[in-house]
Amino acid sequence: MNSAISQIVIAVLGIGGTLAAAVITQRGADRARARELEHARQLQQDEREYATRQAQLEARRTCYATLSAGTRDLANVMSKFLHALERREVTDELRSDLDRARREHRMRHAEAQMVLPDSVAEAASTANRHLGGLYGLLMRLDGGTAQQGENLAAARESMDKLWDPLWRMRHLMRVDLGVTDQDP
Repeated sequence: MNSAISQIVIAVLGIGGTLAAAVITQRGADRARARELEHARQLQQDEREYATRQAQLEARRTCYATLSAGTRDLANVMSKFLHALERREVTDELRSDLDRARREHRMRHAEAQMVLPDSVAEAASTANRHLGGLYGLLMRLDGGTAQQGENLAAARESMDKLWDPLWRMRHLMRVDLGVTDQDP
């Protein structure tokens, strides 16, 4: 009987071992599949985040280029207007160009305010205030309503001071895009 019991025990252990090996193998395969699925999900999430960051970067780049171009256009038209004031040759066409450039700049600046990071927004606002101040001065000089101390020399000085805020704004845009390094 001992031999019968030992044969049964051996058979049970053999069957149990075979079943346990199958279960252990299945669990291992399940864990490996779960890790693969998690890895695939993580890769997809990383790819989505990367695509989002790239889209945001491209949106900022486009915004910066548009704002910079509009700002420089307005500054150039203001410079032409100032030269015409100095020569007393302001025309309706030049007034129209100045109004167009100002409207376009204001629209671009308003759009940019929704996208710009704080450092760039601050520099853009400073440049915008300088542009607005110079625009007002030019309009008062052209309209004959200049206040005390407002003259062509003051307008020339304001025009000369305008370039630093424009350069700073452009520089911070380039830093934000990773094109250049921050000032030391």
